Amino acid sequence: ELERAPGRPDPRGSAALEGVRELGYSQVQRVRAVRGVMLDPRYSRAQIERIAREILADPVVDRLSILAPGEPAPPESGWHRIAVAPKPGVMDAPARTLAGLLERTGLSEPGSDLRVGTYRVFRLEAQLAADDLTEIGRRLLANETIEVLCIDHDDLPFALPAAGGRRARVEVPLLDLDDSGLLELSRTGQLSLTLEEMRCVVQHYAGLGREPSAAELETIAQTWSEHCKHKTLTGIVEFTDREGKLERIDNLLKSTIAAATHAIDREDCLSVFVDNAGIVRFEGDQAVCIKVETHNHPSAIDPYGGAGTGIGGVIRDILGAGMGAKPIANLDAFFVGSPEMQDAEVPRGTLHPRRVLRGVVAGVRDYGNRMGIPTVAGGLWIHPGYTANPLVYAGTVGLIPAHMAQKKVLPGDRIVSLGGRTGRDGIHGATFSSIELSEHSETDSSHAVQIGDPITEKGVLDVLLAARDRGLYRGLTDCGAGGYSSAVGEMGEECGARVQLDRVPLKYPGLASHEIWISEAQERMVLSVPPEHLDELLALCASEDVEAVDLGEFTDTGRLELFDGEECICDIAMEFLHDGTPRPVRQAVAPQVSTAEPGCPKPADLAGLILAAVGAPDNASRAWIVRQYDHEVQGTSVIKPLVGVDGEAPGNGAVLQPLPASTRGLALTCGANPRQGIADAYAMALCSIDEALRNAVALGADPALAVLLDNFSWGNCDRPEQLGSLVLAAKACQAAALAHGAPFVSGKDSLNNEYRVGEQTLSIPQTLLITALSPVPDVRHAQTMDLKAAGSTVYLVGETRAELGASLHHDLMGLEGGRVPCPDLERSPGLMRALHGAIASGSTRAVHDLSEGGLAVAAAEMAFGGGLGLALDLSQVKLDPLPANFDSDTTLLFSESPTRFLVEVPPDQTANFERQLAGQPCAALGRVTAEPALQILGSAGVSLAEIPITDLAAAHHGGFRS
Repeated sequence: ELERAPGRPDPRGSAALEGVRELGYSQVQRVRAVRGVMLDPRYSRAQIERIAREILADPVVDRLSILAPGEPAPPESGWHRIAVAPKPGVMDAPARTLAGLLERTGLSEPGSDLRVGTYRVFRLEAQLAADDLTEIGRRLLANETIEVLCIDHDDLPFALPAAGGRRARVEVPLLDLDDSGLLELSRTGQLSLTLEEMRCVVQHYAGLGREPSAAELETIAQTWSEHCKHKTLTGIVEFTDREGKLERIDNLLKSTIAAATHAIDREDCLSVFVDNAGIVRFEGDQAVCIKVETHNHPSAIDPYGGAGTGIGGVIRDILGAGMGAKPIANLDAFFVGSPEMQDAEVPRGTLHPRRVLRGVVAGVRDYGNRMGIPTVAGGLWIHPGYTANPLVYAGTVGLIPAHMAQKKVLPGDRIVSLGGRTGRDGIHGATFSSIELSEHSETDSSHAVQIGDPITEKGVLDVLLAARDRGLYRGLTDCGAGGYSSAVGEMGEECGARVQLDRVPLKYPGLASHEIWISEAQERMVLSVPPEHLDELLALCASEDVEAVDLGEFTDTGRLELFDGEECICDIAMEFLHDGTPRPVRQAVAPQVSTAEPGCPKPADLAGLILAAVGAPDNASRAWIVRQYDHEVQGTSVIKPLVGVDGEAPGNGAVLQPLPASTRGLALTCGANPRQGIADAYAMALCSIDEALRNAVALGADPALAVLLDNFSWGNCDRPEQLGSLVLAAKACQAAALAHGAPFVSGKDSLNNEYRVGEQTLSIPQTLLITALSPVPDVRHAQTMDLKAAGSTVYLVGETRAELGASLHHDLMGLEGGRVPCPDLERSPGLMRALHGAIASGSTRAVHDLSEGGLAVAAAEMAFGGGLGLALDLSQVKLDPLPANFDSDTTLLFSESPTRFLVEVPPDQTANFERQLAGQPCAALGRVTAEPALQILGSAGVSLAEIPITDLAAAHHGGFRS
């Protein structure tokens, strides 16, 4: 065991102490964190001491203790001990790394069965009852879904998991079941297949005259899952709009989002909707690829592991795009309940939002940082609708030679698996992601949780790029949802495949054949390798300590054949597997929107309202998150996530310079608004696209070359109004993409984001995350949002209207209803192009988009970001028409009309700027001052507020506790 030596800082112990006191245990004086390693008792005492002193312990900062087998740690008066260890079978990444190190240093024989395990201990100085210690352990220190918790004892697991099913063909008696029996089998087996789908399976196997095997049924279930097949977005929908008109839609995705992309038909789009990621030409023979994934349900059960494997999975999507791309940047977006929520308000069976948020941040942090990939962009949205079902988005951008954007598989190619070993973790992950959560998910679906190992994935990355450049494989994909069944099944769809399961490297014995096949154990890739290159590829993998194995071959049979030894355990026609899914007609009804209009009253304390808006959860500082991420590694980040004189202000997004020999940049931005999603899904989708694009424009990106990604997270679309709102959002995506000439190149949907407690079902807000990837012609003209110099003129660009429906203002004031803003698709693209021209000409110093909180929040952020004052004169902008129940000044300050910017222009560039913006709504609204305050002069010439920027910054940084 290792803990920090007396007098040395103990950051993990200090963080645990803070968390313990947040739980109300103020009597805890100190917490000390201990790292534990369990070594096989067959190691000699001399070997153990050498391992401890030469490999594990830092003689400067660590205090080392060596305990004999079965010997408890010595008790200490006034101290308690909480130990946490992975359950048997759960990935123990540090132990795996240590085992490899022991082999390389000769302290363990290669291939020996000498085992290693790790654990954590927290020592608490306090007088606490056993129940209190258990509560601290469960709520703060351990996740009992995947970990064992030991209070004041050390009965830690050091054994292999219990044996599972047998390694053989197992038939599932299906043909004689009635409808209730079919549904019960689907439910208890977590197949997530509907009755119609189960009947289709029965009909198919009745025609074959035999029962399906377990491997066949599991393969069908994951291939037909909502997660993999996207049955709702690609199905048939009868949609009734708000006027009662009926429309039949065959494949919603193809007829809206994909239709817009194909209609735009941009030459720079090299690969869209057909691969693991979208691929777009960047410069010369270099292209960029991008993918954003969801990992919602696993993150609800285990936030750390769920988010970590979410980012690890999307990194593998980039590795598997085209012939393989180099990951150059990550992004994340989290939607969670309020961290300030009282414990009694948290639904039964769920984790507190504060723990969820900390866990998902740590998961992304550890995976990305350890792989050496910068996390540079994203967002955080707080809403009570995400308390029981958080949303976790993870994205990655990669760089790939444009001529390597395509891949193929040919009969005769070898099926090679490389990377991590296969275990029982992640079984039914695809089908689990396709059903609602419940208060029992923590136990019923614990097997669907995956644990990542970024060190293994870093080795996979290095090997793949080297093998790609040597031309050692013809095609590849990652083992994502469904594991080998998905990867091999998809790669061999057009030809066929024959796999030998007995060759799969396992983490431990005892897995049934079908468990090996569908396991979603992480860090695995599947390659299509010409036979003549097999030996060279295996030698390359061995040289980098990456395990690789030949599992079989792609065939010309059109069948998926699976063998365990000599026994065939799966034989399915690829045509039935991929095209046999029934396509029922779903009913969709457009939900009506509220017509109530609460107006915009004049507040009693405008300064207080502005400070509340600046510190609101959706606007408050994310520095505590961003500072945990390495956004400098690889040296390409030109504009960082945080900007300003102190590096503490929220930027519009990130700008990368991917190629060291070129000043051409790449902007990465996001847009989302769950409040709008609840009120009007169509308007929300338009505004989210507008926000992502205007953030990119504010950074200096060219909107004419932007591409988009859509990530839908919805509730149960079997409900007509839920599906109706999804139809409206997809139609809005089509309209906005066509208007801007911005194609969608990739996307992902995550449906059934609901949580059941007894008879009550809680659904998330309809959520659409839009990601924009846009070239910046010259990074030397890239813009940040902080004010730069006193004496500059500040312009409001864009039209402000009396639109406060679903706004932050209404949320703070307790108002409901109102018209949700919509961008003017006829004017917005031209305005963005005009502003981009002004930025590219060098006539601007700072640009900030207006989003949540409108003008008031944008002005405040620009001021405290630059450490300068800003004097605004609201009389320079006229709102016409202005309804009678709207106060003009308050409306102008808090309206969330889209396509608006605040722009700082130096005195010698005002004429050029105004010429560039000719014909666009643009008003000189104020000036930058040396006096460090936000001063607001009302339309009647009366001072409305004067707020020191120190107060604005304090509100921003004190918005909510992490």
